[in-house]
Amino acid sequence: MEVCYQLPVLPLDRPVPQHVLSRRGAISFSSSSALFGCPNPRQLSQVRPRPPSQIRLGDVRVRSRAGFETERRGSHPYIDFRIFHSNSEIEVSVSARNIRRLLSFQRYLRSSRFFRGITVPNSSNILDDDYNGQAKCMLEKVGKWNFDMFLFDRLTNGKFTFTADIQYKHAVLFLDVCFLYIVMVQEDYHSQNPYHNAVHAADVTQAMHCYLKEPKLSKSLTPWDVLLSLIAAATHDLDHPGVNQPFLIKTNHYLATLYKNISVLENHHWRSAVGLLRESGLFAHMSSENRQLMESQIGALILATDISRQNEYLALFRTHLDRGDLCLEEAGHRHFILQMALKCADICNPCRTWELSKQWSEKVTEEFFHQGDVEKRYQLGVSPLCDRQSETIANIQIGFMTYLVEPLFAEWARFSNTRLSQTMLGHLGLNKASWKGLQRESSSGDDTDPAFEEMDSDVLPQETLLS
Repeated sequence: MEVCYQLPVLPLDRPVPQHVLSRRGAISFSSSSALFGCPNPRQLSQVRPRPPSQIRLGDVRVRSRAGFETERRGSHPYIDFRIFHSNSEIEVSVSARNIRRLLSFQRYLRSSRFFRGITVPNSSNILDDDYNGQAKCMLEKVGKWNFDMFLFDRLTNGKFTFTADIQYKHAVLFLDVCFLYIVMVQEDYHSQNPYHNAVHAADVTQAMHCYLKEPKLSKSLTPWDVLLSLIAAATHDLDHPGVNQPFLIKTNHYLATLYKNISVLENHHWRSAVGLLRESGLFAHMSSENRQLMESQIGALILATDISRQNEYLALFRTHLDRGDLCLEEAGHRHFILQMALKCADICNPCRTWELSKQWSEKVTEEFFHQGDVEKRYQLGVSPLCDRQSETIANIQIGFMTYLVEPLFAEWARFSNTRLSQTMLGHLGLNKASWKGLQRESSSGDDTDPAFEEMDSDVLPQETLLS
């Protein structure tokens, strides 16, 4: 069995144990190695790490200022936890070698010309040198709801730095640092995940961009609000392992223990995002107090995507709408609306056109079934909606739309009754009808998945769906 060495993700308010600072890392596993290529996952917590002398360079996921350099990042996010607990200001630097690797050739050429004193034409669009042809034409419509992220992925070979452009337009940031951060974020999504990968993150960011342009929000939000919401959208599933929280709990994964089985993945996504923020130095120009505030608010947004808390947020949203007491002049109310917007963006796939929605449905179901296959292989008990022998895409999607998507987007349309909201509800209705048609063709059974109907209304199978 191959063991990856990685520092555990510690909450910001928890002191770092001395044994963590004195060792190279702790045992973890990624979706590409231990989940599908190691012994029974029940035994993961009992595996002893190999001594450093027996570790191959490819196994090491920790960087050290003392001198040893690791291979290319990507399998796990790098977080230096000591900087979370330091009272002194730490200057985060990235080597020139890494900058040359992470930046595109065109951008490196521009920066090298600048430092050599050669005049570089001014450009307010970070994408001028990074996208050409069809991709550049597509980006002119990045604010349209029918934007095809799958086509964009093919045209750009998976380069989603346009999210840096969206963020740069809304805040005063150093251009190359913003670009560098987005590249680092993209590297820490796992491309082998059918659904929870950089394409999904880019799609959620694009949806969030559309919501932020809505009249009710665009007139009220500050640049600070927009920036933190877009960063949260881009990082809301960072380093997702391709399995859900119940799987981590029943395999005794260290993240489940660390976060006490509460919003395990969302906490991990948040801490991973904070680690990259500090490593990239994106907010290095801010005061320490403002950085901490930004990080905590990004965390609150990401934690809101925990779909097991869907009813909690939806009930509060409905209460505010019934009372008519939402005041977007208040920072707390604006933040709550951003939480609801991110929740909508995260599960908006059924509200896209049928051609796009169907592809997303197939990908998320493939990820569910992959987890179910692993659970069967190791006799862990198959999670709801993960058994390819008893479930179908149509059944899963009809239940998902009925119990999760429709209630959320109905309330969002009450808050922001615009053409976009009506378009989303229209697509949602058409897509549900299409799945029901496919369901009737393949089976004469019930219209909805029994896995949904057997659940109490307050305990939906939400930990399985998109968690």
